Amino acid sequence: MKLFSLRLADLSPPRPNWRWRGSVAALAALMSCMNFETQQRKWIFQAGLPNDSASTQESSLGLKERWVEFDSTETGSPVKLHALWLAQARADAPVLLYLHGARWDLRGSTQRMERLHELGFAVLGIDYRGFGRSTAALPSERMVCEDARAAWQWLAQRFPDAQRYVYGHSLGGAIAVQLATEVADAAGLIIEGTFTSIPDLYAGMKWGWLPIEPWITQRFDSAQRVAQVQVPLLVVHGSADELIHPDHGRTLFERATARKRFLLIEGGSHHDTHAVGYAQYREALRDLFGIAA
Repeated sequence: MKLFSLRLADLSPPRPNWRWRGSVAALAALMSCMNFETQQRKWIFQAGLPNDSASTQESSLGLKERWVEFDSTETGSPVKLHALWLAQARADAPVLLYLHGARWDLRGSTQRMERLHELGFAVLGIDYRGFGRSTAALPSERMVCEDARAAWQWLAQRFPDAQRYVYGHSLGGAIAVQLATEVADAAGLIIEGTFTSIPDLYAGMKWGWLPIEPWITQRFDSAQRVAQVQVPLLVVHGSADELIHPDHGRTLFERATARKRFLLIEGGSHHDTHAVGYAQYREALRDLFGIAA
């Protein structure tokens, strides 16, 4: 079971009946004797392999390698996050922190980062612990959110006068929502193809009727947090997203209380919304944030 790699065909649960009650009891017993937290962290993050082609991508796209270093309060040890930086020629350009989703490290995000650069941002993308060339670890919700805060502080120290924005794709959207509730100096938040919470995502899957919700510790509850976001919010979702249904994005938009906009990209999938909806993206950034490419 991989929480981020199932398709809509898997979302219709089988009808529970008496025959399945033994399976439920067996599942509960299994969870009580195994380290289910470790297993769910593996399922959720699906941390990618190191990016061996980083130098080629950096030279072809103009991306420059950076490192974010800090001492973790979560683990009590030093951390090095590998990052890629795409600068703007304008000194007063807005700066954006890019937070990627599950499974792939930054090698799977360079095109999306470049597209955001074309829209007017200087972009810093990071790999969380356990991804790419960052410090090796099994990621957790608390760890990746700490990584995002460290990257935000890195940007604030180097660009104190710039307008700084947070962007998250898929799982990165949940991290971005939490970050936006914890910092006071963000100019805006953009989330794309993200979900309301891990329990909600699991509930829509084939075996979502199984009662494991109490054991889910990696919750990423954006539906609860998004009302705390005080900065302008752009929610983007593809109408053809088969990994995370557009209803998740719509719910997040409806629960937000800040100035906001919902952008449904017709025909956009989980992976190509930034390209299919480029013109809509540009218009939304101008109207909501005052940013022109």
